[in-house]
This record gives sequence, structure tokens and C-alpha cells, in this order.
Amino acid sequence: MQQTVTFDDGATTTLESWGASGPAVLCIHGITSSRKSWERTAEALSPTHRVFAYDQRGHGDSAHVKGPMTLERSLADLRAVATAIGGQMALIGHSWGGAVAILGGREPFADRVVAVDPMIRVVPGTWRQEYLEDVERDLALPPAEREAVLRQRLTTWHERDVAGKIHAMRGMSAEAIDRLGSENRVDDGKWDLRSVVAGYPKPLLILAAGPGDSVISPDDMAFVRAQGGSHVTVEVFEDQGHNLHRTAFDRYIAAVKEFLKA
Repeated sequence: MQQTVTFDDGATTTLESWGASGPAVLCIHGITSSRKSWERTAEALSPTHRVFAYDQRGHGDSAHVKGPMTLERSLADLRAVATAIGGQMALIGHSWGGAVAILGGREPFADRVVAVDPMIRVVPGTWRQEYLEDVERDLALPPAEREAVLRQRLTTWHERDVAGKIHAMRGMSAEAIDRLGSENRVDDGKWDLRSVVAGYPKPLLILAAGPGDSVISPDDMAFVRAQGGSHVTVEVFEDQGHNLHRTAFDRYIAAVKEFLKA
């Protein structure tokens, strides 16, 4: 089922849902993804949960919404979606969405958080190389050629995940990702959620990629382990990359189910 949700600045998103009963779970995608990236997660959880996912600004069917792209704006959008759902809910987020989920986990509507390789801190000077250059190159291609390139690149992904990536990028422009960096002042070191993670007040499960592939630096991982507090659990998928929820789906969803059950 789908519905339109209007944010407090008048922009809109599409909220999709799966499952008829049970506790609510709200999923938040990362850069160049969309609500469609959560279809396999939703189907796996929907027998026991009501699962929701929406398009963040600049992505999927909200590709026309260019900004603002600050984390504060992302959190305000999450609040609007949570209000539309109503009640308490768990949050699952990946990458940028993982950062938003961690912020949202401190809100009254959230009772627990799963953060999949979340962007806890962006090292100044790395945004263009790590997050923007590949997006600019892909989005410069004509749509049919872009889809062919993505299908060739993502041969290890499930077809549903590939389709979700194509949906996310169909109408988007690199401007949204450029603004996500500039408006959050990443080169000034302003994308830093370590103080948010410290002493985290609710159950938080961080599923991290292997050290060579994670967006969480070794120093930041050490900080999370030392300062996160008793509510924080970290599980490292040593042999997986940033998209572990796609490439190691069975292990990922087993960890999520166990965490939600607890």
C-alpha cells in the first residue's frame, strides 16, 4: 500500500507499507537508494510486523525535491513520516539513512534502532571522492545506458535490489548529493554523530561492514564501542562491504529479527 506524506515545508514523499499487524518498523534508505531498496526486508518482516519505507529527498519518487539536505531537515522529514504512521516504531537505516535513524532513535516515537553501516562521521575533504564522483558519472549517462551499467556492476545483488537501485536513480540528479555534503558542512567536520551515539538511551544495533569497506573508521568504531553505552551492540560483517544488507541478506535479516524480537 502507498500513500503520500507531506513534510512541514510542503514537499512530499511516498510512504509504502507491508504487513497487516504487529509492531511498526520504519526503514530509511541511503544515498542513491529509495524505499524500494527495503522490499526484501519488508517481505521478510511483514508476517510479524508492519513495515514502512519512504523516499528521502532527491531520491526515488521524491527526486524532484532537491533540498534542503541538512541532517536536521532529514530528521524533520522522519518525524513527519512517523507522525503519519502513528505510535511507537523501530527504525532501520542504511548509510545516510543510518545516520538519520540514529538521530531519530532519540525521538519519542522510536523504541529501538538498527543502523546498517551508518555514516556516523564524514572525514573532511572526502565527500567528493567517496560520495559524489561516482554519482555524477552514473547520472551523466542516458537512462537506458545507466540501467545497463548498473545491472553489469551489481551482478552479485538480488534482482529486487538492482531494481530498487534503478528506481532510486531514475529521476534524480547529483545536485541532491552535492547539497547533502555542502549543506551539512562536511568539509568543516560538521557531519559528526559521535556525541549522539555516546551514552545512547535506547537499544541500538550497528551492523558494520568489514574494516576495509566500512564508512565507519576504525577510530570511530573504537569510540562507539567505548562510549556508546550498554544499549549499543555492534556486529561486524568482516567479509562484507557497505551494502551488506543486500550482499549478505540472510545474515543481516537474521540479526534484525533477533534484535526486534528482543
